[in-house]
Amino acid sequence: MITAFLLRSLDRRITIAVFLLLAAAVLVPVLNLAMPASSPLHVPTYIMSLFGKYLTYALLALALDLVWGFCGILSLGHGAFFALGGYAMGMYLMRQIGSRGVYGNPLLPDFMVFLNWEKLPWFWYGFDQFWFAALMIFVVPGLLAFIFGWFAFRSRVNGVYLSIITQAMTYALMLAFFRNDMGFGGNNGMTDFKDILGFNIQAEGTRAVLFALSAIMLALSLILASAIVRSKFGKVLVGVRDAESRTRFLGYRVEHFKLFTFVVSAMMAGIAGALYVPQVGIINPGEFAPANSIEVVIWTAVGGRGTLIGPILGAILVNGGKTVFTGLFPDYWLFALGGLFVAVTLFLPKGIVGTLSSAKRRKTVRDVPPDQREDGVTAKIQPAE
Repeated sequence: MITAFLLRSLDRRITIAVFLLLAAAVLVPVLNLAMPASSPLHVPTYIMSLFGKYLTYALLALALDLVWGFCGILSLGHGAFFALGGYAMGMYLMRQIGSRGVYGNPLLPDFMVFLNWEKLPWFWYGFDQFWFAALMIFVVPGLLAFIFGWFAFRSRVNGVYLSIITQAMTYALMLAFFRNDMGFGGNNGMTDFKDILGFNIQAEGTRAVLFALSAIMLALSLILASAIVRSKFGKVLVGVRDAESRTRFLGYRVEHFKLFTFVVSAMMAGIAGALYVPQVGIINPGEFAPANSIEVVIWTAVGGRGTLIGPILGAILVNGGKTVFTGLFPDYWLFALGGLFVAVTLFLPKGIVGTLSSAKRRKTVRDVPPDQREDGVTAKIQPAE
C-alpha cells in the first residue's frame, strides 16, 4: 500500500531525477574504486566527497522547499535541524574514538577531558550505539519542529513574523552550543573522527559508501516529497499556501497540515546533517549560523521553489559556483551570492526550473489551435448533441 502510494507520485521529471541519483550512487563509487588513478574515467576521492557534500545540501534544500514551496512557510531556521542531525551523528562518531583520542580516555571525548569534565553527561548515553544515534537523527529535529510548530501554528503566526522567530530559534541554539558547559564541544565542536560502524572513516571505500548513501537518501526523500505534494494532502497544502483563510473556512485544521509538513521537513534536514558530518569531518556551532539558513533559501529560490527538482539543482549549482569562485575571487564571493539572489528575484522569480516549465507550457499553448484550447477563455463551445 505504501509502495503504491509512493510510486503513484513519480511523474516524468521525478522519475528521471531519481534514476540519475541512483545511477550516480552506483557509477561514481565504481569509477572511484575500480578505475586506476591514471585513467581519465577515475573519479578522485576528494571530488566524490565534495559532491557528496553537495548532495546533503540538496537534501536540505528539498526539505525547505517542502514547507516553503508548497505550504508557504518561509523558514529561516532549517539550518538548526540540519545542525542537530549533524550533532547526533557527531556524538556517535566521538564515542567511537574511545581510547584512541589525544588524552586516551576510553569514555570521555577529548574536549571533555580538556575542560575537566569528570563524567559523561546523561544526554550522551546511548550514542555509543549506531541504532540509537540514527533514531536521534530523526527524533531530535522532529521533536524541536513539533514543539516549535505546535505553538507557532496554533497561534496563527504567519509570514515575516514566522520567518523572524525561526531565525531567532536558530540564533539562540547557536549561542547555546557555543557554550563549553553545554557538553557539545563549545566553539571547536567535534572532530578527529576515526570510525563509523567499525570502518575507517577516511578510507576510500567508506567515502564511496557515504556518497552512495547521500544519493540514495536524496532519491528516497524526493519520492516521499513528491508523494506528499501530489496527494490529496498536498492539494490542501497548496490551498494553505495560496489562501489560508479560505482553506480554514472550508473546515480544514490548517495548523495540523502545517505541523505535519514542518516535522517531516525537519527530519529530512536532520538526515542531511547526519550525512554531511562524516563526509566533512567536523561539526561545530557555526552550522547554526542564521546566514547558513538564508543560503538555503537562496539555493531554493535559484532552482525554483515549489518544483522539488529546482532546489536540488539550485543547491548543486550555487555550491559548485561557491567552490570555484571562493578559490578564484575569495573576497567577492558574498557579493556575488547577494547579487545572484537579487538577479533571480528580479528576472527569474520562479527560479531556473520554474521559468523553464512556464516557458514550456506557454509554447505548448501556442502550438494548440485557438479553437482547441481549454484555458477557459478561448475554448471552443461545442454544440449540444
